[in-house]
Amino acid sequence: MTSWTVLLVVLCSSLTPVLGCDWLRHYGHLSNMSLHLLHQMGGQLTEQDCPVPFPSKFYDRIRNATVMSQLVFIRDSLELIAGLYLHDNRSSVGWDTDKTERFLMTIHRQADGLNSCVLTNRRADSRLRKYYRRLETRTLYNTGGSAVSWELIRKESRRHLHQLDVLVACIRAAVASGRRCTT
Repeated sequence: MTSWTVLLVVLCSSLTPVLGCDWLRHYGHLSNMSLHLLHQMGGQLTEQDCPVPFPSKFYDRIRNATVMSQLVFIRDSLELIAGLYLHDNRSSVGWDTDKTERFLMTIHRQADGLNSCVLTNRRADSRLRKYYRRLETRTLYNTGGSAVSWELIRKESRRHLHQLDVLVACIRAAVASGRRCTT
């Protein structure tokens, strides 16, 4: 009986911040809005392959982590995605400026909302930051910020936002069932 009590206390203490996290209720709307704006700010997404492989293993690993670690990963991913667009030479790409700014505001709003759920100053694994740095360097800096490189950034942003949606759905299911995210 004692082991069940300990398990229940550990489970409740790890899920309490998530259960009180208003961000989870608004995430779907904001995520849909950011994906919609990302699509609208440019034309058809490029079919070209990105020079930096997509880090599927990061998403696979984080699904087995604690809910708090998952929230930190999502927050940091959103901040790093927004950081890709801070490059000073977006003039080569013909994106709708208003939609691009609204997209970035929505991403910042998601990250800010998530900060209210993350009760730690901890950051995600440094490998996540290194991946985004490589993505930025190999696409934007090595090509001088060409239109093609910006379209690759937009395409990769979309892939990450979709994976973050899957992770949030997993967190919601874990909260509802009292189990860890294992998809």
